[in-house]
Amino acid sequence: MKNNGFPRRLRLLKPGDFRYVFENSRYKAFCPGFLLLAAPGQQMETRIGFVIGKKHVKLAVNRNRYKRMFRESFRLQQHQLPAVDIIVLAIKGADQKPADTFHQQLEQAWPQLRRRIAKATANPSPLD
Repeated sequence: MKNNGFPRRLRLLKPGDFRYVFENSRYKAFCPGFLLLAAPGQQMETRIGFVIGKKHVKLAVNRNRYKRMFRESFRLQQHQLPAVDIIVLAIKGADQKPADTFHQQLEQAWPQLRRRIAKATANPSPLD
């Protein structure tokens, strides 16, 4: 049985980790109100970080709820993803989705990200 925990090593914690993903993001997936940016991992494990600001999600309770929902979903999907660093970025309209529809849309975003990573790694660009 696989360990589906969410230990500290699976989180992007340092500003340099976030900067790396923003500067080197090659893969993107969309979940209404959120953008998932991914870059080839600096570690051997998939890691995740969050940028959910007040501008797009006004109330702290809602920002924290979205983070919990993403963490739980990531915790269940982490073994199906390759070693990438992922940032969840709130965009316009993030605060306007009910939790039940958001959960369904989030479950569609992970396979979308996996497909884009698989497609990009199967056909590496000549610029690499």
